[in-house]
Amino acid sequence: MSTPAPATPPAPAARRGALLALVALTLIWSYNWIVMKQALAYAGPFTFSALRYVGGTTVLFALLALKRESLAPPPWRPTLAIGLAQTTGFQALVQWALVHGGAGKTALLAYTMPFWTVLLAWLLLRNRPRRAQWISIALAALGLLLVLEPWRGVGDFGSAALAIAGGLAWAIGTVLAKRVFDRHAISALRLTAWQMLAGTVALVVLALVIPERAVAWTPDLLAALAYNVLLASGIGWALWLTVVQRLPAAIAGLTSLAIPVAGVLFAWALLGERPDAAETAGIALIALALLTLLRARRTDQSPAST
Repeated sequence: MSTPAPATPPAPAARRGALLALVALTLIWSYNWIVMKQALAYAGPFTFSALRYVGGTTVLFALLALKRESLAPPPWRPTLAIGLAQTTGFQALVQWALVHGGAGKTALLAYTMPFWTVLLAWLLLRNRPRRAQWISIALAALGLLLVLEPWRGVGDFGSAALAIAGGLAWAIGTVLAKRVFDRHAISALRLTAWQMLAGTVALVVLALVIPERAVAWTPDLLAALAYNVLLASGIGWALWLTVVQRLPAAIAGLTSLAIPVAGVLFAWALLGERPDAAETAGIALIALALLTLLRARRTDQSPAST
């Protein structure tokens, strides 16, 4: 295998284009939490999840074909495990959380995934967290406490727990994917497409066996599906690959900070989900924790920290 040539810094025009792609991607993925919440008026959570991922999987394989990448399946056992965690588990849990939980709050709690990833990487990959990572985890834990407000009773604790479990499921998939990348030469797009196919099959099975109300095939539901398939999956992945190719990893990682915060703001403006004082403080602490974690990754370029 030939050694790749050193990466050259992107030209200013290409860098500006990548920054615009990052802004567009953040808006698309953060607003999708509003779209997913509204879609539940017309379909059950598992049915909608299955429908959107059937389309999303088709888009990813189409992208593979357009990029002329290999369509050969990766090792099936880890790919299946990643699919069940990162597609089936994450999507089913967060969509279920949206049934009774607010879109902004669910987005914020689901995006605790980076903190679970740090802890799981310590347990499974022996990547011991550094001081900045411990600080970010402590800030996130305090922020979660303020967002959940257990002193006010259980309330919508069930939906919050589902959203957090969704973030944990995503983190499990991330750590498993890290193992695959360490052991096999495979592109991120190819692994994502195949794990999504495996997870989508499981979502379809869930939609078939769990009783839900009949789907109301309204223009609003069709628009929500189109948004998820074409924008959140198709254009979103194309934008993400552009960002990864042209921008430093630290800047690309800003999406993990911007998406949940923008999701909260969208939910406040469009759905009237105004956070109270404790929730606002919790949101600020989680955002600060994500920023701390991002800065910690920025100063460590070792493969284990990716």
